[in-house]
Amino acid sequence: MNPNRLAKVLALFLGFAGIMHFASPSFFNDIVPPWLPPSPSFWTYISGIAELVTAVLLLRPATRRTGAIAAVWLFIAVYPANIYMVWDWRNEVASQQFISWARLPFQFLFIWVAWVIIQTNADTEIPKAPGDI
Repeated sequence: MNPNRLAKVLALFLGFAGIMHFASPSFFNDIVPPWLPPSPSFWTYISGIAELVTAVLLLRPATRRTGAIAAVWLFIAVYPANIYMVWDWRNEVASQQFISWARLPFQFLFIWVAWVIIQTNADTEIPKAPGDI
């Protein structure tokens, strides 16, 4: 698949996931490891915002590489929630346990997709902060 098309598909996925953090926060609150301060809602909304911003960055060719780098870090950052979900759902029915386990390798697939986008857009300069020379 064309890497720019991959970027758009990844952006749609992240955009949908980001919206769902606000539309159905209870699901995401439940998979936030409870030992993370200050609250599960905080992490649900912060990760939802991060997903929406990353989706927008991936859609724009000028910021696509930055968006892909952000996506890699985002997928790494939310991985503990997926691990916690596996542990928390250990007594659920087999179909739900399967879903929780299936999420783990998908994170690596998403990281790989973002990495392909980074490599394809390697000639795109990463924007600098205002005032940087």
